[in-house]
Amino acid sequence: MKVIIVRCGALGDLVYATSVIDALILQYGDSVQIDFVCTPGSAQLFKNDPRVNQVFHLKHKKVPIFFSVEKRKIITYSKQNIYDLLINFEYGSQFTDLLENIDAKEKIGAQFEDILIDKKINRGEAQKLFLQSKISQENLAKAYPKVHTLEDDEIMSKFNLNQNYLVLSPSNSHVNRSGLNHRAWENDSWTKLIQKLSNEIQIVIVGAKNEQTFFERLRPFSSNTIDLVGKNSIEELSSIIKFAQGVICTDSAVGHIAAALNTPVFVLMGPNDIITDSPYQTPHNKVYPISLEIECSPCYNTKIMKACKENICMKNISSELVYNRVKSAIVW
Repeated sequence: MKVIIVRCGALGDLVYATSVIDALILQYGDSVQIDFVCTPGSAQLFKNDPRVNQVFHLKHKKVPIFFSVEKRKIITYSKQNIYDLLINFEYGSQFTDLLENIDAKEKIGAQFEDILIDKKINRGEAQKLFLQSKISQENLAKAYPKVHTLEDDEIMSKFNLNQNYLVLSPSNSHVNRSGLNHRAWENDSWTKLIQKLSNEIQIVIVGAKNEQTFFERLRPFSSNTIDLVGKNSIEELSSIIKFAQGVICTDSAVGHIAAALNTPVFVLMGPNDIITDSPYQTPHNKVYPISLEIECSPCYNTKIMKACKENICMKNISSELVYNRVKSAIVW
């Protein structure tokens, strides 16, 4: 059984979609060949993952096939190695030419089926609806997001990690955009939280290499804090998260990775919906959305959010509230 999966969103979106891997293995056995099409950056999530056969990069999604080396490579491979099944998670018209030209005996998911998604279910659960025509409900119920990691001793020694530590991820994918970042928590609140927690447990700060300008506003960090911003791969980041006592973040890929690794995760949320947008909660993990749930939220991508200048749903979350929530759930 040869399967190709198209998921070219942000890293967090790809983490949600990893539930398809175990669903396919449960349905078709360990011999199933699973290929992915995703963006080059997100593709690093599958580095050394034995469940994934190969990953095709698609950086320039809107480029027509004639001018796209990336798209032609995928199509050519499919002609020489016809897939049994194509699963598509992308609705955008920029994917239509690629989807039509990939050679597969059966194609399911977005653009091939009418998939009715309840607006009040988590997006991780919604991903499974794309598979329901081929995967049994029993196997879908057992499949959850999962990502590959390294061994703990390798990570601990490389980054000088203590046995007990917390991971804090103050940034998100909108941190470098101009204007108000409605998903962001106040810099001063992050600083206070880091100072308070670092008196009790080692703190590990993570972020992307291109976010250094943002992190300069939070530096210098207090003692007992390790600054790993831009210093690790996605595979290493996942491993650091896996062995942590917990993770504190805003709505970002880090939160989704933590949930997939069953590491307790505290997600600060304001404009986002705590049901649909939170990391996917399963019987095996602990997800703690921290939200004031004020009257005007959730408002993400609405006129209300665009008109908002104060961002009180995030600004008014106090560092004391977050500290107390973490301390009530984790013992170190």
